[in-house]
Amino acid sequence: MVRRWSLALLTALCGVLIAAVKIGDGAPGSAGLLLAVFLVFAFVLSPLAFPRTSGGAGDDRPVVYWRPGCPYCLRLRARLGPEAARLRWVDIWQDPDAAAAVREITGGDETVPTVVIGGRGHVNPDPSWLREQIAPATPQA
Repeated sequence: MVRRWSLALLTALCGVLIAAVKIGDGAPGSAGLLLAVFLVFAFVLSPLAFPRTSGGAGDDRPVVYWRPGCPYCLRLRARLGPEAARLRWVDIWQDPDAAAAVREITGGDETVPTVVIGGRGHVNPDPSWLREQIAPATPQA
């Protein structure tokens, strides 16, 4: 649990400390701005920036294995936008079985993001490719 939040908490703490120094220097405006920037960055690095893990073995949605603080996972999440909710996001630091599944797909590494679609694993897929894979089928006229 601590490992999942450590980078976000460290970032927030740095922001608080820098803001305190700025306030001590008599610059409350820049202190507030810097604190806001650090807190936004801490949110992005936290598990809160990702959809909650939901569903289970019977869930047929594609699975994205990720971990907090991974820049490639953040890139994938950001580029998918609202469509990210169509996927099942599983944190490998929270789920040991998920970490084992990723190691099996990647040949022993815990490389994320790893996406499983139709039983086939894809390591760090291009976000536009993934968006095409999860796009709803359009009815033919």
